[in-house]
Amino acid sequence: MALVTSLSVGLLATLTKTPGLTVPASQAVVSRLINLLSGTAAGQADRMYAGTRTLTASSTEDLDLAGGLTDEFAATITFARVKAIWIAAAAANTNNVLVGGAASNQWATFFNTTGVVTLRPDAFLLGGCGKGDATGYAVTAGTGDLLKVANSAGGTSVSYDLIVVGASA
Repeated sequence: MALVTSLSVGLLATLTKTPGLTVPASQAVVSRLINLLSGTAAGQADRMYAGTRTLTASSTEDLDLAGGLTDEFAATITFARVKAIWIAAAAANTNNVLVGGAASNQWATFFNTTGVVTLRPDAFLLGGCGKGDATGYAVTAGTGDLLKVANSAGGTSVSYDLIVVGASA
C-alpha cells in the first residue's frame, strides 16, 4: 500500500480602520504546504488512521497509537512516529472535546505529559512536522503511545474527526 499526503494550511486576516479619505488596512497572510511521499524516512509517511468518533457524556478514551487503531481496510495500525495530526470537534457539539493528558503512557512528544488542548464546538487542531523531519513525533509502544480524548462535561455526547498520518518505522 502506498500513502501520499498533502498537508496545507493558510490564514488571511485583514484589519481595517474607519475610513476617511482612504481605508487603512493591514493584512497578515501565512501559508504552509508539506507533501509527504510513501515511506518511513524524512518527508515520508506510510500509515494513516481516519475516523469520526463519538464519546458519551463525561466519558474519555485512550487511543493506542501503537496497535490500538485500525485503518479503512481493517488492518491494525502501529505508528512509530506521527508526521501529521488533525482533530476537529463537530459543530453540533454542546460540550468541548479535550485532547491530551492520558493518566499513563501518554503520547507526550506532541502534547507533553500534562498538555491538554480544549476544542470548542467546530474548532480544530492541525499539527505536522516539516518535510525534512525524519523523526516526527515519536510513539513508544507500551510507555508513550496513548492519546487521550475526553468529553468535557455531562449531559450530551460529543463527536470529533481524527486523522493521524505517520510512519511505521
